[in-house]
Amino acid sequence: MATSAALAIFALCLSCLVSFDAASKPSQGFSVELINRDSPNSPFYNPEETRTQRLANAFRRSISRVHHFSPESQISTKAAESDVFSNQGDYLMRISIGTPPFEILAIADTGSDLIWTQCEPCSNCYQQNVPLFNPKSSSTYRDFSCSSRQCTTTSGTKDCDSDGICHYEASYGDGSFTNGNLAAETITLDSTSGPPVSFPNSIIGCGHNDRGTFGPEGSGIVGLGGGSVSLVSQLGSTIGGKFSYCLVPATANSSKLNFGSNAVVSGTGVQSTPLTFQILKTFYFLTLEAISVGHQRVEFPSSTPGTGNIIIDSGTTLTLVPEDFFSDLSSAVDNVIRGQRANDPTGTFSLCYSIQSDLNIPTLTAHFTGADLELQPLNTFLPVSDDVTCLAFVPNSQIAIFGNVAQTNFLIGYDLEGKTVSFKPTDCTTE
Repeated sequence: MATSAALAIFALCLSCLVSFDAASKPSQGFSVELINRDSPNSPFYNPEETRTQRLANAFRRSISRVHHFSPESQISTKAAESDVFSNQGDYLMRISIGTPPFEILAIADTGSDLIWTQCEPCSNCYQQNVPLFNPKSSSTYRDFSCSSRQCTTTSGTKDCDSDGICHYEASYGDGSFTNGNLAAETITLDSTSGPPVSFPNSIIGCGHNDRGTFGPEGSGIVGLGGGSVSLVSQLGSTIGGKFSYCLVPATANSSKLNFGSNAVVSGTGVQSTPLTFQILKTFYFLTLEAISVGHQRVEFPSSTPGTGNIIIDSGTTLTLVPEDFFSDLSSAVDNVIRGQRANDPTGTFSLCYSIQSDLNIPTLTAHFTGADLELQPLNTFLPVSDDVTCLAFVPNSQIAIFGNVAQTNFLIGYDLEGKTVSFKPTDCTTE
């Protein structure tokens, strides 16, 4: 999960909707806007927080998000969605569901699959600042029956009620949960490159019993993972299994999430690496072979060939690596920088420097299989206060994650059919 941004507010004009179905051509493409989670354009923005406080919150989200990707989580869909809640995500997405379209604000998360929102009646809901979706107000809402194919093939579905309606549940590592009806509904996305697009008969969760650490600014989650019920997978044939994003630096507000032909990453400087999946298809695994600091190459722990060893995740701020690798990497970085060491006021990082000293921050090269990414200082160091900057890598014994700071100013394209992830150095503020 995901640091932060949101898809822009969508037009509700029914007369200008463009509807796609499974017969639509994969060449269709569209783009939606992403807005930085901590920018003034975001409903999560708190003007009373300092930049240091916002960064500290993002760092904590990165650390707690590790539990979501732990091996123990890769057992069931319920566990796979563990710890995915509003304060865990770094990107927000405004979509519309139903007919007429009803706008919701939800976490856009490449580390989960389920698309769900709180629905009326909600007997045990967490507080949200905007109205709940009322299924009775939509002419296209339909609950799935327990005998339906969608109910029997969707992981995470559970008991049926006396009316034979299919229920889903997702529980979270911190005790949070969402329960409700598995349903078919029309999803509408705005487009920065044309009229809004609608996707009928999409599978969603209509939450009627949701509690825990969800924030009042959001009203659900939009999963962009590789599982069968994620938004990307459900749009699969219409977008050719392709989506991309370009994450702006923390000082900027807006970037884009692209689908279909708009998501093809091509041109000078593009490099691609194989995309692999493990037991669950939710998580996007790449194979990182090493990271070079100048001419010194620090080898990354090997993995079983073809399985990948690091998750690329838009919802995690920091890059998390094995402890032994981090020790070698930080030593190599420190040998090159030779700056004045400083303490991290957030208590997150172990390699920090005084900004007042003369720093020689090197370019780090991440060697993925088939792709060498040159990581600039904005990808590898974060200013945690007015006078301290820190290496944006942290040690972790559970799982490795390539976070979104490292992804900044790269146009990153996912091709789920071709099983590749492509990178292109880009000024994302101009995309």
